[in-house]
Amino acid sequence: MSATLAAKKIEAAYRARTRRSAQLYEEACRVIPAGLTHDSRTTSPYPIYVARAAGPRKWDVDGNEYVDYFGGHGALLLGHSHPAVVEAVQRQVALGTHYGASHELEVRWAEAVHRLVPCAERVRFTASGSEAAQLALRLARAYTGKPKVLRFIGHFHGWHDQVAPGAMSHFDGTVPPGIAPSLLEQSLVLPADDVGPALEALERRDDIAAVILEPSGASWGQVPLPPGFIAPLREATRRRGVVLIFDEVITGFRWARGGAQARYGITPDLCILAKILAGGLPGGAVAGRREILDQLDAAAAKAAAREKVGHQGTFNANPLCAAAAVATLKLIETTDACARAEATAEALRKGMREILVEEQVPWGIYGEASAFVIFPNPNRIAIDPATFDPLKLGFKGIKGARDPALINRLRLALLANGVDILAGPGGLVSATHGAAEVARTLEAFRTAVRWVRAEGGS
Repeated sequence: MSATLAAKKIEAAYRARTRRSAQLYEEACRVIPAGLTHDSRTTSPYPIYVARAAGPRKWDVDGNEYVDYFGGHGALLLGHSHPAVVEAVQRQVALGTHYGASHELEVRWAEAVHRLVPCAERVRFTASGSEAAQLALRLARAYTGKPKVLRFIGHFHGWHDQVAPGAMSHFDGTVPPGIAPSLLEQSLVLPADDVGPALEALERRDDIAAVILEPSGASWGQVPLPPGFIAPLREATRRRGVVLIFDEVITGFRWARGGAQARYGITPDLCILAKILAGGLPGGAVAGRREILDQLDAAAAKAAAREKVGHQGTFNANPLCAAAAVATLKLIETTDACARAEATAEALRKGMREILVEEQVPWGIYGEASAFVIFPNPNRIAIDPATFDPLKLGFKGIKGARDPALINRLRLALLANGVDILAGPGGLVSATHGAAEVARTLEAFRTAVRWVRAEGGS
């Protein structure tokens, strides 16, 4: 069978079960750019449109059921529509969605973050992770009086101008459209395959305000950090008076109750939180050292002979989001939700790895905590799936070698068999996924691998 014919069979199988989604996408394209509201939902020929979701599953407008590993872009450690979260939101919506005033729930929310997250001496809420990243960098520059930020290629900290170059594209240092070239001068964007260049920059330069990174490695661990990367970075930033910022938008409350910093035993000066933080509703936060966050406090700033750092936001600590957040963090704090999600993810990784060995497909499966990553080997290098180590490929071999068309075919094949994954490709597991979801996913994965192989994708 030709590759073209087989590829058409995958798409045909997808189209046959998603006719209403196709219709909605056609309507969306008339009023929404590309018919999409988030770049990572890009799917060719069109995405699925979901009608409802519960626990580890969701159903599209055509009535198809999916085991879901998109997980609200990683926000749903407790799965979809958890009863406690639904109850909290329903109760709050009747009391008011926006008071334009302080309220008790924001206090309880901040207290929960303070208890769970090691660095969280103070907490300031935002409406999103991107906003939290902007605030963290503003605070770091104000605190140190220095202009530069050291970032790492492929590490994602939101879509705003300061951190977009080198995160999802333009890894060569060129300027993405719409971003002022002068902004690139405020960042040092270094490779993360070796901590050496970052340590050298910290020792050599006196203009670095902050180092920001995903402690999992780029894109929730798609490109893991080498062993021993974070500890020397922590020591160097402390010695040089540079603010160390962990972007825990995905790892927060997932890698452990207290995030990656709790899992690794390394405490940053600041961290950025979102996703799970708000229980599946919009919300972000900056948490960290008292003296850095208290720059937002006019009295504390005056006492420290500093100018107050300004920060507004119409939806900061919105009551509805706070209600979902308090209910979610209570369950994370008092149950084994993190451990259950991680155990299921490990079973899934093990099963997928065994399928690749049995099917003699030279791909890789890896991941940490409750995440799994699929490496579909676009360059067809020699790989033993039983022993695959992503660290041997580094950034260039993994994220730099992405084949969007191959990833799309894999996703379509899985969707046609009832499983939805992220475009990593990979997924994030919830505490509600269990043996039944693992079994169904592995069956779908085996079929999808065979379909992709038949059209020349392995």
